[in-house]
Amino acid sequence: MKNLPNLLTLARIAAIPVIVATFYFASEEARWIACALFVAASLTDLLDGYLARRMGTTSAVGRFLDPIADKLLVAAVLLMLAAFGGLSAGGVAAALLILLREVLVAGLREHLAELRVGVPVSRLAKWKTTVQMAALTLLLAAGGAPQAVWLQETGEIVLWVAAGLTLVTGWDYLRTGVRHMRGAPT
Repeated sequence: MKNLPNLLTLARIAAIPVIVATFYFASEEARWIACALFVAASLTDLLDGYLARRMGTTSAVGRFLDPIADKLLVAAVLLMLAAFGGLSAGGVAAALLILLREVLVAGLREHLAELRVGVPVSRLAKWKTTVQMAALTLLLAAGGAPQAVWLQETGEIVLWVAAGLTLVTGWDYLRTGVRHMRGAPT
């Protein structure tokens, strides 16, 4: 638990309440702080896995916590953007698709774990997370620079790309899960 990659993952989780708190300060500076914290937290996602492999400290705890940290970070920012008017109606729809997929896949993984079936994270799912984080960075930056309308528009386009990837990867996980459930005794 105390190795550097796991500490980075825990730092990502610890950043979430601070990012959420910035939304309660109605200022452009607060949005820039949220954006900077989000970018730093997102970078720990790249760094923790790399360091774990490089240092030979991969662990079951890390494999468990890393995707949870990603989902908590993304979900918290999506919800705060929606709650504080940082998304258009279309952006809220994309956010809803992303959140619904995450709940579906979490439930599916839990069920498959009971069957002792592991579902590894696919390369496309890793790209999905990266695109989600890029979209959210743009949307947080848009809150800090409301005059730069292109940030909001680009962020929402990228969010829809992320939603598309989310649906594709969700479908892949669902197909894999159903295949295992059909072969499992009831």
